[in-house]
Amino acid sequence: MWIVKIALERPLTFIVLALLLLILGPLAILRTPVDIFPNIDIPVVSVVWQYTGLPADDMNNRIVTGFERSLTTTVNDVEHTETQSLNGVGLVKVYFQPNVKIDMAVAQVTAISQTVLKSMPQGVTPPLVLVYNASTVPVLQFALSSKELSETTIFDDANQIVRTFVTSVRGAATPYPYGGKQRQIQVDLNPQALLAHGLSASDVVTAIGSQNLILPSGTEKIGDIEYSVKLNGSPQQIDELNNAPIRTVNGITTYIRDVAHVHDGSPPQTNVVRVNGQRAVLMSILKIGNASTLDIVDSLQGMLPAIRAAIPQNLEINAISDQSLFVRAAISGVVREGVIAAGLTGLMILLFLGSWRSTLIIAISIPLSILASIIALAALGETINIMTLGGLALAVGILVDDATVTIENINSHLEEGKEVYDAIMEGAQQIAVPALVSTLSICIVFVPIFFLGGVAKYLFAPLAEAVVFAMLASYVLSRTLVPTLSLYWLKKHEHDAQPTGPFGRFQRGFERRFSGCVKVIKAHWKPPNGIVAYLRFCSSPVARCQWDCWLHG
Repeated sequence: MWIVKIALERPLTFIVLALLLLILGPLAILRTPVDIFPNIDIPVVSVVWQYTGLPADDMNNRIVTGFERSLTTTVNDVEHTETQSLNGVGLVKVYFQPNVKIDMAVAQVTAISQTVLKSMPQGVTPPLVLVYNASTVPVLQFALSSKELSETTIFDDANQIVRTFVTSVRGAATPYPYGGKQRQIQVDLNPQALLAHGLSASDVVTAIGSQNLILPSGTEKIGDIEYSVKLNGSPQQIDELNNAPIRTVNGITTYIRDVAHVHDGSPPQTNVVRVNGQRAVLMSILKIGNASTLDIVDSLQGMLPAIRAAIPQNLEINAISDQSLFVRAAISGVVREGVIAAGLTGLMILLFLGSWRSTLIIAISIPLSILASIIALAALGETINIMTLGGLALAVGILVDDATVTIENINSHLEEGKEVYDAIMEGAQQIAVPALVSTLSICIVFVPIFFLGGVAKYLFAPLAEAVVFAMLASYVLSRTLVPTLSLYWLKKHEHDAQPTGPFGRFQRGFERRFSGCVKVIKAHWKPPNGIVAYLRFCSSPVARCQWDCWLHG
């Protein structure tokens, strides 16, 4: 009761606090990232080893196993590891304990990766170390297709032009495109020609490596002009590599063109993408960090005209798989449910109390409770996602209880002829403990969610927080803002006075008909066969007569 008394003694304070909620709520909504799912913060580091041509068994025995053994003895807080070995590729996923410092974990994994290189087969390159997050999901995809351009050209344009635009968007990242052919300078050997000239594949590799060099030669200053000196250590055209000599025996020089053919090609395709039956390229844009899904998608959609202007005119690019549609649908669903709940609650108050002022008080308290919950979620670093929006939608139906019970009890005391201040104090005092117990009972239901672990905790904890914060805010507002607005807007009633005005007359007629209907039901309700008797009564002429009387007064 003390908080109700303070609210009535300092009403302007709580009105200002309500206005503050009305200001901070939209600001929190605008600044809080909007995502599909909550941030699933499971610390995982992926290490990708590559050694082209090495079989999967050797990849596992010679590279992955040794690295995994060294990893588990030098890196802290490792929960478990998962490995997968393919031809030329070895993938090691390192799962860490919760609340680990992921930056230090990445540093330790990188350090041991460099250390074990000397114990691996010659030619193994340092691995690619990636921080994996379960919430890093594709939010948009670009499909590039053309009826005239080759797959290699489409892949190059996607990887060189489109990818440059995507990387400039905050929170967006894209892996290598799917489909298409990746450009590669290939040397096709002729085994029979090699055998005839007494050469091997290593001789061709050595010849190309020794005659395709990038050597810095510096500058030469002659007089007042300084010239940049460039050597012909590497050919300017791909076909020139065919003229590179391999060796000279007895005055006869064997060239690469005699035993091989160097050309602009591509490695064998491992995936194919088709758009309308034609070969195409697919680019998946991933969300990383704490960026908003809606912001990323809107930025990429707005960037499409600039991308189309940069790529060839005969190359088409279209945005598909827009995941922001689900987020927008969830937001509109919560707004729609909130409006419906506020409208039905206001209609109920208007029918049973006949006071538009009481209806307005209820309509104000519901959105303020939701805004207070959003502010609390933003303060804890949560995002606006499907789970938090689902929690708010779940809470909308419960938020009407506290304010509705408070305003109804205050009106019942006003109808007894009490002063407004006394009616508020007595009405609030009578329901203080029951309302608190009811609110805490609902909140306690969601407490076990916070003791979950793994993915379930990250998914359902924001939902529980949204409901609990909204319920607590609703209770506090019913103890502060509702009495404050009642003090200003509600008026003292004369004892047993009939309500006046259009709303009052409508409510008086509704109550008269409603009371008559209740009396008729009670008169024909005789347990244990009350249900059967009531159903028989509803189909009788007496019931139709009573219904006509209720409709026409």
